[in-house]
Amino acid sequence: MTLGVLAITGGTGFVGSTVIRLAVEAGWQVKALARKAQADHAGVTWIAGSLDQPASLASLMEGADAVLHIAGVTNATNKAAFIAGNMEGTAATIAAATLAGVRRFIHVSSLSAREPQLSDYGWSKAEAEKLVRASCLDWTMVRPPAIYGPGDIDHLDLFKAAKLGIIPLPPKGRISEIEVSDLARLLLALATDQTSIHATYEADDGRAGGWTHEEFARAIGTAMGRSVWPLHLPAAIVKLGAKGDRLLRGAKAKLTPDRAAYFCHPDWVIDPANRPPEGLWAPQVTTPEGLKATAEAYRKAGWL
Repeated sequence: MTLGVLAITGGTGFVGSTVIRLAVEAGWQVKALARKAQADHAGVTWIAGSLDQPASLASLMEGADAVLHIAGVTNATNKAAFIAGNMEGTAATIAAATLAGVRRFIHVSSLSAREPQLSDYGWSKAEAEKLVRASCLDWTMVRPPAIYGPGDIDHLDLFKAAKLGIIPLPPKGRISEIEVSDLARLLLALATDQTSIHATYEADDGRAGGWTHEEFARAIGTAMGRSVWPLHLPAAIVKLGAKGDRLLRGAKAKLTPDRAAYFCHPDWVIDPANRPPEGLWAPQVTTPEGLKATAEAYRKAGWL
């Protein structure tokens, strides 16, 4: 049975590719925006274009029953790139959905939007949320914490560090995490749900109180089969390291000055009052098993 047509932005990325796989398995027909030519995928129609091309967005929205707006800029060298990717891209997607008469709109934000003063990234995601809330669409907002899983490149450096036995960390704090397939299942559940309209959810792995940085580092070590030394660094050293990463890896740097600013914030734990209702969704992947599967995927890909 076909559930309907799902329009997806960001379908070629880490989260989006997982969403597409699970959507097709669930019975959705998928239309996904892509800048570059993609391999044929049963159940998927690729729409050539990008968020700054109105004609491409119009084609994406045609015949869609719901929109999953996953696309966004998570790492950039300047504020203008965050504005273009997260704010202007969201505005264009809202406009296209509105013009096409597609009411259901699921927006993937970020927990960083809760503290917009800390980073250009968080600020741009908070501003994008304002655009969604001001729209006439039947929107639902999801603010994920850190997202990990097979194919993720943002956690890769931590696994590489675990292989060496030392994991450098920001100053002491707590975080929430979510495995990518769990996030994907939530987004798909929301696509057909009418009780969550105009709700903003914060979803995680279900661990009460989240993880201390040290606990999460040791969990990565266990997944790698290694005993590790979690090494907390002062904020000044983390920020200095961000400058060094930029010098070494340029535009491919993972620890940018913008990221260093919010990495050093002590509380990135979701608010349990904002979790999705249990009748709608619950996490299926425990973080220890998810981290182990991620490590195995990294090894298989030759990334470790």
